[in-house]
Amino acid sequence: MRLYPLRTTLTALLAATTATATVALLGATAVQAAPASPSAAAVICNSYCDARDPGLSPQDRAPVTASVFSRTITLHFDDTDAMGWASIDNGNADDEVWIDRSFDGGRTWASGSKLGDTKTPAGQRGWRTQMYNVDDWGAQGVGALRACGKAGDRADIACTQWARTTWNAGNRRTAAATALMMSFDRSTKLFGGNGWWTGANALTAVIDNIRVTGMGSYTYAIADTYNKNLNAQQGNFTNEYLDDTGWWGLAWVDAYDLTGDSRYLATARADADHMYAYWNGTCGGGVWWNQDSAYKNAITNELFLQLTAALHNRIAGDTTYLGRAQAEWNWFKGSGMINGDHMINDGLTSACANNGQTTWTYNQGVVLGGLAELYRATGDAGLLTTARGLADASTVRLASGGVLREPGEGDSCTGDGPTFKGAYVRGLGKLNGQLTDHPYSGVLSNWAASAYAHDRNALDQYGPHWAGGSGTSDYGCQQSVLDLLNAAG
Repeated sequence: MRLYPLRTTLTALLAATTATATVALLGATAVQAAPASPSAAAVICNSYCDARDPGLSPQDRAPVTASVFSRTITLHFDDTDAMGWASIDNGNADDEVWIDRSFDGGRTWASGSKLGDTKTPAGQRGWRTQMYNVDDWGAQGVGALRACGKAGDRADIACTQWARTTWNAGNRRTAAATALMMSFDRSTKLFGGNGWWTGANALTAVIDNIRVTGMGSYTYAIADTYNKNLNAQQGNFTNEYLDDTGWWGLAWVDAYDLTGDSRYLATARADADHMYAYWNGTCGGGVWWNQDSAYKNAITNELFLQLTAALHNRIAGDTTYLGRAQAEWNWFKGSGMINGDHMINDGLTSACANNGQTTWTYNQGVVLGGLAELYRATGDAGLLTTARGLADASTVRLASGGVLREPGEGDSCTGDGPTFKGAYVRGLGKLNGQLTDHPYSGVLSNWAASAYAHDRNALDQYGPHWAGGSGTSDYGCQQSVLDLLNAAG
């Protein structure tokens, strides 16, 4: 399936389908330094082919500029046709200007391509390139451009920030989804090239974005991921880590809800059954963290709660998954992992006591989604009361300066930790939607507004600190902020 070129409605898309290096945030000028990909740039044809005359553009939007030796280098966009061009001004003859194009969020670009490379003619003080496509619709290439240039008598090169047209980026939610899709590896069909449980979360964020915005351009990622990776690791998206399996199970429930494809629900069932095989009576119950059976922790059991309750809510006549969900919650609430501050520590000691380890954001959030699903299954209002008490505690205790902050939050977006906040706000959003007074709408909106204002670059890539600060961007941070924007509306 090709990348859909328009911001289609979900209804229309479904009808049609039925027939990691990092980049600096918030910088004004980027000097060419990142590695280039080994292949030369191929000509791309979407509505029009590369090297179109900018004079034919019906508009000219210039979102980013750079400067070098008094020259101004500008990136221009024709949002109507999803093309861009570069210009250099206030210079002299022989000044050079060109376009770089990237399909992985500015991490790499075609070696030596210098799209539209041209020099200012004699007698002129400025010049411009031809227009080039941002995306490659036929090959699922989600692209970005930057303008680069140099003075004719100097070796120094300056480049603008990476940016793109408004296609599939018409508002802050779809723009963040498009930036996340730049990390979707078209070979492995996993985010970041090999992201496993973090990739499951990124796919879930994209699926949720399709549902809440109706912009279905990236629906292809669901089937692509499934078909490519169904037999990876232990098969059916299972492996030795039971929490990994839970994340994938929930992703396939989400995929089933969006598409109605029964194979996704069948895989979610297989994932839940795989997890249940590692439930035993140690510490009175619960699922082990991994197949070594050495640790019982919060996140694995919260995922099992949400997954089994969700399956019950989608399988007519089910009693098995409901029974497992109820047994999980009865065990979890009495396990001791919920501390006196109504926060959830990481897990249990070998003596079956709360280990006092970090109250990570995702441990506070997944349980909220699980309780919301179990309430749907049982109608027990006490579950929502309990969830609300947990959410009241975490929205205050995890905030710094009024904005959510991960315990020990660093400046990097690589590794596991950057995914945690997304799982938290996803669960908080599910609970908020279930409660009739929607008490957390203001909190989610404030956090989203802060991230949008203080933690975003010209390509709508986000960093680790939603209140602002130094940092880099990668798909873990991008997935988390997309979850936030999905939940906040």
